Amino acid sequence: MESKEVKMDLAGREFKITDSPLSSYANGFALVSLGDTVIMGNATVSKKGREGADFFPMFVDYEENMYAAGKIKGSRFVKRAGRPSENSTLVSRLIDRPIRPLFPKGTTNEVQIICTALSADLEVDPATTALNAASAALMVSGAPFEGPVGAVRMGYKDGELIVNPTYEQCEEGKMNLVVAGTPDAITMVEAEMKEVPESVVLEALEKAHESIKEICQLQLDYAKQFEIKKIELDIAQPGEEAVKAVESFINREMLDGVGAKEKLQVKENVEALEDKLLEKYEAELEEGTFTKGELKDVLSSMMEENMRRNILENETRIDGRKIDEVRPIRVVPDVLPRAHGSAIFQRGETMALTITTLGGPGDAQIVDTMEHDITKRYFHHYNFPPYSVGDVRPLRGPGRREIGHGDLAERALLPVLPSEEEFPYTIWVVSEIVKCNGSSSMASVCGSTLSLMCAGVPIKRPVVGVAMGLIKDKESDNCKILTDIQGIEDASGDMDFKVTGTTEGITALQMDIKVKGLSTEIMGRALEQAKKGREFIMEKMLEVVPEPRKELSKRAPMIMSHQIDPEMIRVVIGKGGETIQQITKECDVDMDINDDGVVTITAPDQESGQKAIDWVKRITYTPEPGEVFEGKVVKIMDFGAFVEFIPGKDGLVHISELAEGRVNKVEDVVKEGDTIKVKLLAVDDQGRYKLSHKAVIGEEGGKKQSDKKEEDVRGESVEGTRNVRKVNGQ
Repeated sequence: MESKEVKMDLAGREFKITDSPLSSYANGFALVSLGDTVIMGNATVSKKGREGADFFPMFVDYEENMYAAGKIKGSRFVKRAGRPSENSTLVSRLIDRPIRPLFPKGTTNEVQIICTALSADLEVDPATTALNAASAALMVSGAPFEGPVGAVRMGYKDGELIVNPTYEQCEEGKMNLVVAGTPDAITMVEAEMKEVPESVVLEALEKAHESIKEICQLQLDYAKQFEIKKIELDIAQPGEEAVKAVESFINREMLDGVGAKEKLQVKENVEALEDKLLEKYEAELEEGTFTKGELKDVLSSMMEENMRRNILENETRIDGRKIDEVRPIRVVPDVLPRAHGSAIFQRGETMALTITTLGGPGDAQIVDTMEHDITKRYFHHYNFPPYSVGDVRPLRGPGRREIGHGDLAERALLPVLPSEEEFPYTIWVVSEIVKCNGSSSMASVCGSTLSLMCAGVPIKRPVVGVAMGLIKDKESDNCKILTDIQGIEDASGDMDFKVTGTTEGITALQMDIKVKGLSTEIMGRALEQAKKGREFIMEKMLEVVPEPRKELSKRAPMIMSHQIDPEMIRVVIGKGGETIQQITKECDVDMDINDDGVVTITAPDQESGQKAIDWVKRITYTPEPGEVFEGKVVKIMDFGAFVEFIPGKDGLVHISELAEGRVNKVEDVVKEGDTIKVKLLAVDDQGRYKLSHKAVIGEEGGKKQSDKKEEDVRGESVEGTRNVRKVNGQ
């Protein structure tokens, strides 16, 4: 069979889509490469819908393979890949978010997308290539996918925007921005930035969309080469009888009555309206004309449309706020007695308790990825327990949502953290979402800022986050941008646009939409409105915690450092790690040694840390000939005694240097375990130390005689003085 292939130039690298030399039984298949990076995309669609499904059962997985980068998994005992890494999870979410809205609403067929990394060039992040592979596979699958979707990464370095930047350019520059979209508009944004102005972000989005259009056209050209068999999906929707019944009973006044300031009150109002509806059609329900589920679904759709209509026509939100109004802010610092830093940030009903824990350099997290290993000295974890929304469900560890929101908050704070030289601590921040009614990820960003400042971490500037929403008329261009969206506005709205930043610029972005795309003009308006919202929130936060604490918590560990000659590192470590283990155990500290010879001690208090530092100084000290030491006899030989005069260093006291007279037998003067004073006479070419006990004895003897004479002279002088005083007294 003749292979299909299309290709183009993407920022200096060949971008290619083909179906060869591999193939699969998936409904849609594509091999997508960018330079030496190769991703295999497979899209499979079930023939029948899942019965009773109340959501779109689409599953996306990004398979990160070590072999793609020529690496073998780091563990000595387990070489097979296990559960997906956090990076794999984040890329899977990145693929899912722009694709999911482009399937018909109510789809119940299972759709599985698997993107497998077969080769990674270690220069450019493969995530965007994986997203393009997923879209290309769907385009030839026959599924009613309203694509294609193209994706590109943008960088910003030295005042220039870069399409498809390398890892190095992202690291050294100020922007790492992923943009996905259709030929018509942008549909998803994900970014970490170093305080980049809104104007530059908009310029980057516009430039990204130019490349996205080319990528989408390439996918269309690829799909044209296939005879595609269309797949008919099962769409779940209520019957006409149910729609007529609800519409004939429920009026706008009833729908408006659902609104309230509090989430639980809205829920109670909805349940009360549902009860009235079910009571009205009790007979029809018994006859099986329609089901309770159908009636509730229709009512839910009507409430959603009414909420949207009120916003578009009257700028009235369900809780009575203006469209650009932020919910009330509450800040409580230092809430936990033993935490190094803690704070509550509450916006409306959404409440985040964020805790900061400080540790030594050895507590840093090592992340083993397909592309490269990373050492993280700052990491943020986001927890979203079921009680935060009043649910009951088993705890199964962090899911994709928790990992994604934690990563977003982590990226938001990275640009303002002090350097390792300024602040050598490892920083662990945890956000516990205690109560949630929307925008919990942004609450965790604000809570992280407060918690870090309470812990005394000298961040450059506070970071604040706000979630923006959008209600867009389906028939016209009329739209309203909402500041600080709550849960129901997120679920029923057209956009969830999370923006974090400082007074200097944006630090992170995350945007998902449910419409086919947004213009950069609307996104610009959203960014400007978000800036005003952030300024309001920051003002409220700084009223309570105006700046980072001047001192760390008394419960935080103490970090001390000492520079040694890199040649002495082996001495500190000792044979098989013996010495360093002894120091850490006896001093109750943790120790880390860099290749440049910087020894870092993490201690519970000043005394323990200084004890360890002094120990390191002793064993790395370079003795000079002529110095006198007190040492321990560690070995007796016929020709002399070996004395450990500095921890880890011993030298020979020859039998002729043990005493002033003749010594017939070493044991006549010293025994193993004795403590004696020795003088360093010389260091030979092989680094061996020549010691003398005799020299110290001689010096001390001479000193004693000198001291005796001096004492005698002083005594005579004193007596003479006394005599004089007596004479004067007479």
